[in-house]
Amino acid sequence: MSDAIEAKGTTIFVTGVNGHIGNHIVRDLLEQGYNVKGSIRDLEDPLKVDHVRKHASDLNSEDRLELVQADVLDADDWATHLKGCDGLFHTATIYATSGDANLIIDTANKGTQHLFSAAKEAGIQRVIYTSSIAAIGSTPKGREKTEADWQTERTSPYIIAKTESERLAWKLAERLELDLRVINPGGVLGGGFVRPTPSVEWFDDAMKGLFPMAPKIPMAFVHVTDVAIAHRKAFETEEAGGRFIVAPHNNSTVAAVCKRIRELYPETKSPKRAIPVFFMPIVVFQDWMMSLFGAPRRMTRKAVKGYFRGDANLSSKKASEELGIEWKSFDECIHDTVREFL
Repeated sequence: MSDAIEAKGTTIFVTGVNGHIGNHIVRDLLEQGYNVKGSIRDLEDPLKVDHVRKHASDLNSEDRLELVQADVLDADDWATHLKGCDGLFHTATIYATSGDANLIIDTANKGTQHLFSAAKEAGIQRVIYTSSIAAIGSTPKGREKTEADWQTERTSPYIIAKTESERLAWKLAERLELDLRVINPGGVLGGGFVRPTPSVEWFDDAMKGLFPMAPKIPMAFVHVTDVAIAHRKAFETEEAGGRFIVAPHNNSTVAAVCKRIRELYPETKSPKRAIPVFFMPIVVFQDWMMSLFGAPRRMTRKAVKGYFRGDANLSSKKASEELGIEWKSFDECIHDTVREFL
């Protein structure tokens, strides 16, 4: 199959190519004949490089992949890196539920400023920007949320970062006259990650039976390959514009995923029962206790209140209709994630 790929002669620059979404974008673009130039913060780190280069090796397309070392927090050299490219896919960010809040927010905002300015200087017209449903929000509860909705909560540095940086992206695009299209993925499932993201890292704990019941935290999910395809189709579709929610498996919960894991993989210890909402303070306390022994905080009191203030009723209709995406099933999302941990 790889020998039959016809090169398009179009070069896309992708930031953060080592990430879960980023490396799948690389593969999808190479499969479709694009040249890909991608940025990584450390070219000497095999955990950041090897899985990206393997895509090109698998597809016999090493000549169409170039990796450069760059950090979005540094303003220098980006215009030079982007020179000669036909489009920019900006995915680089820090996806974390804990850690240095200032670094998480600065990486999102300063990275957006630096990349958009460099795109203008390099003569790139079209920019595909990776945002999140974190910038869409989950309120008001009981109503379907669309691309017209914006996050109003500030319950975590990640939510603040994604909301502020997307708003900044739209302001910069208008001022710099860039053709911006934004992808807002839900919880991204599927394999092909080097380090588990917050969207999937809890799968391992669930499968090992580390919690007897699962929280009914509202979530909407999407397969990582569909997210990659959405980026490409947003670039290719001339009439596409604005934001695109890509979260087809909506109105779900963490508990529903855990239950389905157990149904599909009965040999695991994934919990089949859900924690009643009024027991969540106990979960928050347990999470705090575990953090004393080095575990990352996932269930702060502020975050939990935010979870249940809204719901996961989000519409992916625009992406389905304008980008023509045929979504992978909920079970495929779970299968491909679980297999990564087996």
